[in-house]
Parts: sequence; C-alpha cells; structure tokens
Amino acid sequence: MAKSKPTENSVTAAPAAEGRVTARAGHEDDRRLDLALRPRALAEFIGQERTKKILGMSIKAARGRAEVLDHVLFAGPPGLGKTSLAHIIARELGVNVHVTSGPAIERAADLAAIVNNLEAHDVLFIDEIHRLQRVVEERLYSAMEDFEFHIVVGEGMGARTMKLSVNPFTLVGATTRSGLLSSPLRDRFGQHYHLDFYDHAELGEIVRRSAGLLKVAIDEKGATEIASRSRGTPRIANRLLRRVRDFAQVNEAPVVTREIALGALELLEIDSAGFDKMDRAILGAIIDKFDGGPVGVESLSAAVGEESDTIEEVYEPYLLQEGFLARTSRGRVATQRAYTHLGRVRRGTML
Repeated sequence: MAKSKPTENSVTAAPAAEGRVTARAGHEDDRRLDLALRPRALAEFIGQERTKKILGMSIKAARGRAEVLDHVLFAGPPGLGKTSLAHIIARELGVNVHVTSGPAIERAADLAAIVNNLEAHDVLFIDEIHRLQRVVEERLYSAMEDFEFHIVVGEGMGARTMKLSVNPFTLVGATTRSGLLSSPLRDRFGQHYHLDFYDHAELGEIVRRSAGLLKVAIDEKGATEIASRSRGTPRIANRLLRRVRDFAQVNEAPVVTREIALGALELLEIDSAGFDKMDRAILGAIIDKFDGGPVGVESLSAAVGEESDTIEEVYEPYLLQEGFLARTSRGRVATQRAYTHLGRVRRGTML
C-alpha cells in the first residue's frame, strides 16, 4: 500500500477585522509549529512506554499478517499525544490517515461519505469521539465490525435498508471523557489505551528535542524549568518553549538558561506548579467563594467564567492528579495543598 500524506478536515471562518486576522495568523503559526514538533514514528515518541510497546507489537503483527489493525481507543486529558499516535499508526502501517472529529460528523450521511472514501487498511481518526451523535454512532457499529454501512432508503412503511460494503479500515478514536462513551461503542475497540501525564524527566527530554527542531539553544537547567511548569503535558511544554524562545530573542539572549526561562514564565504568569490564571481562579473560587467546597461544576463554571466542559476536560485532571483538588459525591473540594499553594489558611486551622 502506498503511503500518502495525512489528510485533515478543517473549517475556518473569514475574519471580520484586522485584529482577528492577526490572531488567526498567530494561531496558524502555532498550529504549524505543533505539527512540525510532533514525533513521526514510535521510536521518536517520548513517554507512554507501556502503550508504545504494546502498540508497536500490534502494528508489527498486523503488518506481518497483512491484516487490518484492530480498532484503537486512546483516552486521557488533552495534549498527551493521542493525535500524534494516530498519525504514527498510519505511518507505521504505510497507509493514509483521515482526520475528523465527533462534532464534525452531524449526520449518518456524513459518516457514509467518509467511510466510503477509505482505501483498504486506511486509518480513520475521530477526535472527541464521545461527542458523536447517537444516530451516527449506531451506523458506525456495523462499519467497525463487519465493514458494512447500512443506509436507510425511503420513509415510513416503504423504508428499506441497503448495505454498502466498505474497505477494511482501522478506527482510531480519541476521547478526554471516556466515561461518556457508550458501552456498545467502547466494546468494539480491540485496543484500549489510557495516556498518563508525563514526569519531569520525560518532559525535559521533549523540551530538548523540540528546542533542537526549533534551533533554540537551551541549557539543562532552562529545559528543566520549562518541563517542571508544563503540567505533565507535552503540548504545554512545547507551547511554553515557543514563548520562552520569543522572550530570549527579544532580550537578545543567545541561550535559554534557567534565568531566561523564569523571566518568560513569570511574564506569562505560570507559577511553580505550572498553574496559570485560570487554575488559580478555580482553586481560589472554591476556597474563597464556596468555603473550600464541595461545589458543583456548574456553580464553579459560573464563578470563574469558564465552560464547565473545559473545566472538567482541561483543568481538573491535573489538579486532581497533583492533589490540589478532590471530587466527592457532592462536588469539588479544595485540599490542604491548594490552601498552602495559594497562601490561604483553612477556616478553623491554627496559625
């Protein structure tokens, strides 16, 4: 099978003002750099060692048998490498990758058009797969199991179902909310992987690799400082590196040292725990407005002016992982570690 360049669906809206043009250009530059920094093979992918070992074995076995790879489900917080691994799977298999997302597939006809265009053994990557419409999800079942797509023709008593054969393919699904996946869909994936947050050593290696690709001179302490404030997430590590690079360039620093990194991170208001303004706002709201909790996510969302889904998918996982936040049956609770980090004293605690 010939290897093709990965294809990706995207929708952009025409900006209405010059400021929006500039913002969009900046976003596109960051997106292009993100793509350039992504590893292109399992051997280049840093971290997630157990997942890499099992996945590499499965890919090698599928290629050896000339069979389609079992469907793969990646779960975990944003920025840990789910999209990168989907592209790597396609490259390791030597096939095309077709990229879409759950919200983008609005009707069963949209899904039919996608699967009908797949070549034998291609990879179909669906990001945010937990957000598929139920009617679309149900059509996906037969495509995953039997490589058939059922189309309903007509309406009412005269309606009938037609079977459309599709080429064998591998579905790679990514989700930040695995609990929202239905059991029938989850059970149709032959491989399930949960991606974990990265440790500081792995992130330091990622920062040094990315700095090399960006042609940024960085010393060990500079890389370590960026890694320690990256919330266990490679995407954040690379984003911080790019901003530190800008800071170093403007300040005519030939090498990113710890001092240069600290200056940039202080300007960005990234603290020693890797928290930004929203992280601190969430913890501060729980402590100051809700007496430390418990508080429901909708009330917390209203208090900090952030979408509840974003709080649950982007901010909470790391706060929970690091022990700054606890979930109870009644809501979110700030831990003693959160009080200490923000310099607050828990009510009733003696000084």
